[in-house]
Amino acid sequence: MSAHTIKVYRDILERDADWARRTRELAAPHRVTMINLIGSPGCGKTRLLEAAAVALKQEYRFSVLEGDVETTHDAERLAALGVPVAQLLTGGGCHLSAQMVHLAFKELPLDALDLVVVENVGNLMCPACFDIGEDAKIALLSVTEGEDKPVKYPLLFQQAKAVIITKTDLLPHLIFDLERCLRYIREVNADVPVFALSASTGEGLDAWLAWLRNFRAVTRPA
Repeated sequence: MSAHTIKVYRDILERDADWARRTRELAAPHRVTMINLIGSPGCGKTRLLEAAAVALKQEYRFSVLEGDVETTHDAERLAALGVPVAQLLTGGGCHLSAQMVHLAFKELPLDALDLVVVENVGNLMCPACFDIGEDAKIALLSVTEGEDKPVKYPLLFQQAKAVIITKTDLLPHLIFDLERCLRYIREVNADVPVFALSASTGEGLDAWLAWLRNFRAVTRPA
């Protein structure tokens, strides 16, 4: 027998993958679709959810898992609209873990839900690296951030099932080349659908909601 000790280190992503698998297995029989909103702090994730809550409340029963480093501020905004919401605080972590999401997900009244939206921690990098059991990652990019973010942080835009360019009502007041931004997105993901919208004015919102309805129908057919 060898006197040498061999240490084996397993990838932490392996554990995340197991929790993500459990979440998908739990969601499937209840026909619940889960999407993962990822974007920088202040890009408009919560505002988009507020607009969606108003527009979809007669069609879908949905809940939000609200991720933040600290505070319940965003969760309180959604709860005020009657959206069932659970707050997930990382206490300094740069993303939500699959285990944290699973433990919150399984406490939801899944038989009474059609859609669960995870608002991930504000960050264009870390959340893109982790599978939390979602059906789709949705990338959000605000026109206040600069049009080159898709090529600076390509992983998120490569993985996204849809890209939303937010706060387009501010375009007249900013130096932001929308066409160049679209070209950058196409460089990293040629086929991803892109929606430019303003959740504040409602412009462009209908196209995004139509995509969401279709995605829900495809992922969880009746």
